[in-house]
Amino acid sequence: MSNWLKAMNPSTPITTEAEAARAARASAVSIIIGVIVGLVSLGWTLANPQIMQDAMAQAGGASLNEAQMQGAQQFALYTAGFMVLLQIIFGAIQWRRPGKFIAILFLVLLAYGIVSTVATPLLAGSMPNMPVIPIWQLALSLVIMIVQVVLHVTGLKGIKALDRIQMEQAR
Repeated sequence: MSNWLKAMNPSTPITTEAEAARAARASAVSIIIGVIVGLVSLGWTLANPQIMQDAMAQAGGASLNEAQMQGAQQFALYTAGFMVLLQIIFGAIQWRRPGKFIAILFLVLLAYGIVSTVATPLLAGSMPNMPVIPIWQLALSLVIMIVQVVLHVTGLKGIKALDRIQMEQAR
């Protein structure tokens, strides 16, 4: 366990192939954290359907009839489920064969998530029908995304070290 915690630290020096592999898998751990957050969010929404109905109503759903509103809710739930499934696939790929592309892709997505989360309270007053998100939820989201960014950076460091070590061994 201590080897894994050490591997997740981006400032830890990487000297062996095993250390590099563990550090490279930090990116997959970050994706797994995203899967857990997605599953909790999806479960929370399914357990409390009123949350989605209120959000749709605040976002201008008053102009939609009941069938359109239910269709939009179903589409949102299926989309969220598909995104969790996609993250599971990317996480499995990243665990088995850590690669730079997936780590960088998720870093870009996390950067977008951080910017949009920080912008949410700023836009809340300027947009008339924007749903109100509790500040604790925004803060928790930011903390989780920052942890994920650190893990992806560690993963990229481990991938680079793993490539270097494998190239040296091939020579």
